[in-house]
Amino acid sequence: MQQDYWNYIFIGISFVLYIVIAVRSRAGSTKEYYTAGGGVSPVANGMATAADWMSAATFISMAGTIAISGYDASRFLMGWTGGFVLLTILMVPFLRKFGKATVPDFVGDRYYSKVARAVAVLCAIFICMTYIMGQMRGVGVVFSQLFGIGIPAGVVIGAAIVFVYAGMGGMKGITYTQVAQYCVMAFAYTIPAIFIAIALTNNFIPQLGLIGDFTAGKGEVVPFLTKLNNINTELGFSEYTSGKMSTVNMFCVTVALMCGTAGLPHVIVRFFTVKNVHAVRSSACWTLLFIAVIYLTAPTIGAFSRVNLIEKLNNTSYSEAPDWFKDFEETGQMAWVDKNGDGKIQYFGPGKSDAGTFSPFQGKKPIYPEYNAPESQRIGQSGERLLVSKADKTNPNELWFGNDIMVMANPHMAGLPPWVIALLMAGCIAAALSTAAGLLLVLSTSISHDLMKKIIKPDLSDKEEVRYARMASFVALGVAAYFGINPPSTFIAKTVAFAFGMAASSFFPTLLMGVFSKRVNREGAISGMIVGISFTFGYIVYFQFLGGRVEDYFLGISPEGIGCIGMLLNFAIAFIVSAFTPPPPQEVQDMVESIRLPDDPDDEKGTPPPALH
Repeated sequence: MQQDYWNYIFIGISFVLYIVIAVRSRAGSTKEYYTAGGGVSPVANGMATAADWMSAATFISMAGTIAISGYDASRFLMGWTGGFVLLTILMVPFLRKFGKATVPDFVGDRYYSKVARAVAVLCAIFICMTYIMGQMRGVGVVFSQLFGIGIPAGVVIGAAIVFVYAGMGGMKGITYTQVAQYCVMAFAYTIPAIFIAIALTNNFIPQLGLIGDFTAGKGEVVPFLTKLNNINTELGFSEYTSGKMSTVNMFCVTVALMCGTAGLPHVIVRFFTVKNVHAVRSSACWTLLFIAVIYLTAPTIGAFSRVNLIEKLNNTSYSEAPDWFKDFEETGQMAWVDKNGDGKIQYFGPGKSDAGTFSPFQGKKPIYPEYNAPESQRIGQSGERLLVSKADKTNPNELWFGNDIMVMANPHMAGLPPWVIALLMAGCIAAALSTAAGLLLVLSTSISHDLMKKIIKPDLSDKEEVRYARMASFVALGVAAYFGINPPSTFIAKTVAFAFGMAASSFFPTLLMGVFSKRVNREGAISGMIVGISFTFGYIVYFQFLGGRVEDYFLGISPEGIGCIGMLLNFAIAFIVSAFTPPPPQEVQDMVESIRLPDDPDDEKGTPPPALH
């Protein structure tokens, strides 16, 4: 059976499953739309939270980053996993006890201000829109490869699917759909890794294969990481296990990802779907276990894919290149230009350059120098597709590939059975769709509940509120689809990192101070959020869109890590302003004290916070 048929079978079955679950779990009330009724079991919520958390950036892009960057990519592993521990310990038990379904709801009541609530809504919109851009880009990349279409068409298809089961089903539909999506993702990520580990290291446990021996070569058996380092240095790259990023930038990016995780509204809201605080803690433990299945496998996939790519492609005649390379070339995910006219695909690092000044080729968008010409006229001298400009004479490297394609290309490069490849494709789509759905829900509830219901139109009925939420979903998806087609970065994980930076600089300090400080008041919280997210957003826009140079980075900190500085500014401004303005009302201070007290384990409902008027 051809690969296309396997893809359609696996993805078709998974789509039918998602949509059936969404339709059967259609929300009929605001409680079901926002919190799935509050009765989800800890295990099911753990799976759903893991699926919500493991976005396209994790499933598709992180392993690709590891394949390209090696040690430096550990910033994503450390930041995202460490951040979830922060979220579990410092945030969700207390926010769940407070009893509000959204982050702006907590901010509005804790800081006794409609202005604070409105600022929180704007922050949520900025964060979620930036995050969902990366997910839509991931959907486009997968559908592009699956159907042989352009990324824009893939983005539109994915947006339509997300709207059906997220916009209509709400949190109730999303929760049970994400349980199914997690199962698909877990199998799709681990099964190919097991096959490849056996082929390369003769070890069926991928993690042991990574630290074991490379046995696929014809020469002497060597440790796998030594083999990987040798491949890199022979091609002119630095060792795979060595770091190239500055210590300051590495630290700031990791902190921004970590604290951004603890401030992500679409993850926090997941813990309102269980019945009490005890269930929140249990659910968080299950989530960490389910996340570990993917995160402990990602480094192996990244390392295996780099070995396979170089072993299968480098110095191979284009006429003898494997079919999978031609397929990825057709969709623009990989490209080759025969710069020296020898008809061979050659992949170099800066240490192998014999052509003067060398600028890294990876990460640049393919350039279509004759895009308007008929396809038949866009063929190079050796038969290659002219996807990359040949004008860069200082760069001898001939091969281009996107970071985000490495996970999908890995089973092709390893020659795995068609059904394994199809399973992986289904997992890639599940990863992007699951997080996109969670983000869409936060966007729609922030607008319908926190903006319309709590600020603009307090007499809104439940039915009208849900209708506004679905309208907001449709508009938000349209905007997200546009930026998925025209993203701030074609690298998914980088786009997502911007969202984490904004969450770290806005919500994380505000939520942390709201739980653990009785002195921080509304003036401090509002000022801190505005300064933190404005600084972070402005820095990102300047260096991503307005031509800012790398040489001008503040202390060498890249846009992905600047949220760390924005977070510190938020803390500083909030405490300073609070010190010179009146303290919060006594009832607010009493409420803050109450939500830090442990619940009675025999109390099934949990202790409600004092009512605020």
